[in-house]
Amino acid sequence: MAELEKTMPAAPREAAKTLDSNQIEQILPHRYPFALVDRITDHEPGQWAMGRKCVSVNELFFCGHFPGQHVMPGVLILEALAQVGAVAILSEEENRGKIALFGGVKNARFRRQVKPGDVLEMTCELTARHGPVGTGRAVARVDGKPAVTAELTFALADAN
Repeated sequence: MAELEKTMPAAPREAAKTLDSNQIEQILPHRYPFALVDRITDHEPGQWAMGRKCVSVNELFFCGHFPGQHVMPGVLILEALAQVGAVAILSEEENRGKIALFGGVKNARFRRQVKPGDVLEMTCELTARHGPVGTGRAVARVDGKPAVTAELTFALADAN
């Protein structure tokens, strides 16, 4: 995952291409309770995206995961990372209106718990594309420290 830091900006650029939740909604089909990206802090269509999720105790999944010791489920962190990657691929003009389906996860590592009050800073760089199938390297951080790293596979499909 060290290569990810070499090819993407360390922080949003001065002329960052940001997207708010309403703009993300125009690209991604996800809606509550599965819209897991609050803001795209920067992106390069077809290449990479950086996003943010502000984790709140009011998230529905905290009712059962775990009562008395809230921890964001790892599978939902992976889904949030995939949504950041989906913004990178679906923001390309030729992919507008399509959906990005999860194709797989490799080498997922959960390095720290994500709890209410944390701000999940996520990056996903698209590393390979073969027709409608591609892969990306993804990292989720809290306070600058890696929480989750993974390689994600996606497949583009027409909506409907």
